[in-house]
Amino acid sequence: MKLTIIGSGYVGLTTGACFAEVGHEVMCVDNDEAKVATLLHGEIPIYEPGLEEIVRNNVAAGRLQFTTDTPEGVAHGDVVFIAVPTPPNPDGSVDLKFIEKVAREIAPAIKEYKVVVDKSTVPVKTGEKVAETIKRYAPEAEFDVVSNPEFLREGSAVEDLMKPDRIVFGSNSDRASALMKKIYEPFVAPLLVTDINSAELIKHAANSFLALKISYINAVSAICEASDADVELVAEGIGMDKRIGRDFLNAGLGYGGSCFPKDIAAFITISDQLGVPFDLLKEVEKINRQQLSRFIERIRQKLWVLEEKKIAVWGLSFKPDTDDVRCSVAIELVEKLVAEGAEITAYDPKAMDRVKDLEVGSKITLANSPEAAAKGAEAVIVATEWPEFANVDFNAVRELMLSPILFDGRNLLDPGTMETHGFDYEGIGRGSLEE
Repeated sequence: MKLTIIGSGYVGLTTGACFAEVGHEVMCVDNDEAKVATLLHGEIPIYEPGLEEIVRNNVAAGRLQFTTDTPEGVAHGDVVFIAVPTPPNPDGSVDLKFIEKVAREIAPAIKEYKVVVDKSTVPVKTGEKVAETIKRYAPEAEFDVVSNPEFLREGSAVEDLMKPDRIVFGSNSDRASALMKKIYEPFVAPLLVTDINSAELIKHAANSFLALKISYINAVSAICEASDADVELVAEGIGMDKRIGRDFLNAGLGYGGSCFPKDIAAFITISDQLGVPFDLLKEVEKINRQQLSRFIERIRQKLWVLEEKKIAVWGLSFKPDTDDVRCSVAIELVEKLVAEGAEITAYDPKAMDRVKDLEVGSKITLANSPEAAAKGAEAVIVATEWPEFANVDFNAVRELMLSPILFDGRNLLDPGTMETHGFDYEGIGRGSLEE
């Protein structure tokens, strides 16, 4: 099929590339001329495992095109996906100006029947607003609006698209539904077809539930610390219950990234606007905020005064296998430590260039390896659970440090092993090593 993706950011680019990979003819539209020029050469502006090769191969094969011309994109596709940013407003609501702008731009370009698909994460009833906008600017246009939420995890987005655990779309039109089913025929996965409003709610509800699991186990980790229990063992026991599952029961510094904080805030705002306040999610947010504060207090207790203390931070991206530092808890941690006068030397396998563009990037030292970051440090903090951090030579790291204190903000390492290497180890909810 001929498909158009408006927006070549993380979701749009990955979606377009994977659609092309299964044989569709895809045109991606973006208003950033420099980005489009880069993409036309088969290069990508983000780090996502496996994506660059797919983009390069499909550009070369002619199945994946890029343009800055919205009317050209609308003319190309039988189905037009909207995949533009939906950033948060200061009050937690979703800023929909980019969605509205695209709806206005595509309206006059619709010359024959089109299916317009909201791929961006949007509040419930956004589909209705998109339809109203297109009708206002193109009263004669023949189209249907569909909601098709994405469930991509940064770091495994290609696999999530190529081997999805479910495909969801909401449509009030049999004609549009038939085209959507045809698009997804190459992807073997359970298909759920709903009304538009239900599809829009599914994404916010799913992410909110996952955030709830994270905050739940983080609240349990505080009880584990107070009772000298091990949260990893507690989580294992909980997760063995097939009704619960082990995923997202990993105690740590809390959730971050470009999705969870925004989606939870949006769902809270949506529920308030509908007159059914979601107080449980407000508590989830509160626990998430407290988790980082508790962790920093433990650092203070161990190091006493943080001013002029050299601290190494391993990991800056919000999760491993991505260079995304948006709403990264690791970055927030660094900012708070810098504010208290700590001297931070940091390392991340992929996010270093992103950090240079941040305000805090000019206030810290960026090292070229975990070992280089640890040299002369009074403590090391594991802030992102990159697998390579578990495989460093900890005997060598200990010798490089001023004092062998390690704060494991992601419970990546084994406490007993770290004690063997001579470290004073502090994890999240891991109990005490002292007998």
